Amino acid sequence: MAFPIHRHRRLRRTEALRNLVRETHLHVHDLIAPIFVIHGENVKNEIPSMPGVYHWSVDRLEEEIRSIQELGIQAVLLFGIPSHKDDVGTGAFEENGIVQLATRKIKQIAPELVVIADTCLCEFTDHGHCGVLRHDGGNHAFVDNDASLELLVRTAVSQAAAGADIIAPSNMMDGFVAAIRQGLDGAGFDHIPILSYAVKYSSAYYGPFREAADSAPQFGDRKSYQMDWANAREALREAESDAAEGADMLMVKPGLAYLDLVKLLKERFDLPLAVYNVSGEYSMVKAAAQNGWIDEKPIVLETLTGMKRAGADMIITYHAKDAARWLRGE
Repeated sequence: MAFPIHRHRRLRRTEALRNLVRETHLHVHDLIAPIFVIHGENVKNEIPSMPGVYHWSVDRLEEEIRSIQELGIQAVLLFGIPSHKDDVGTGAFEENGIVQLATRKIKQIAPELVVIADTCLCEFTDHGHCGVLRHDGGNHAFVDNDASLELLVRTAVSQAAAGADIIAPSNMMDGFVAAIRQGLDGAGFDHIPILSYAVKYSSAYYGPFREAADSAPQFGDRKSYQMDWANAREALREAESDAAEGADMLMVKPGLAYLDLVKLLKERFDLPLAVYNVSGEYSMVKAAAQNGWIDEKPIVLETLTGMKRAGADMIITYHAKDAARWLRGE
């Protein structure tokens, strides 16, 4: 009897054997936990559309930071919700803005924890857009790119001065990396890296975040400065531009529907790559799990491993604390 010379041998996949031959390993050090901070006292309020995620006041941050540290998570991404909004987002760059206050608090509690500051104006403007608006003389308004860059630079510098370890601009203005890099360097923060939201799509997956950050546009949308979800080559151009302007790390946002872009950027750029497992992705899993339709733990670990397999070096995820527990066998 003749047997084929080349035959794929299907292994009996016991758990131990699976571990020995596993190609992709998800580790707690891959995870970045987002935190929403808010003015007030003794605030720990669960966000209705994001079960398990909370608004924290600065005076209660120690509870969350200690929990994150104990789980072995090494980095957090800060989002701030101000008590006052205006048309230019003043709260984003004030010395005692909510992100600046939270950053200083975290650095007192856990100096070694990496604090990543989201650098945008949308949470701080009364119109909800990511930059300054200019009116055309009629009933229309549009984002003024260059005027926005000036305020984003001020925001980045103030965040670095408060102790942020990484500046993460998410605004998608043209030239934002170059402007922020120049501003940081000029202020003596040339050692602070930039994690650019290089490939950020105008996505329907952001809905729960906009509730959490109170950042929904009050009119129109963000399609004029965020990417069309149908485009891939544009992602390469955006990433190439940011890398040339001095980005130290790149990000793809959202995650699940864009893993082809994660793989594409990983193959093209020799920079650390982050993927953002965004709020809509998180909330869908939570809702299905609460209804008993899926088993949350394996779904989450499979999803995060898929992001790692696609090429992500870092994963920003609201599942970070649960995933950290599951990875250590709890």
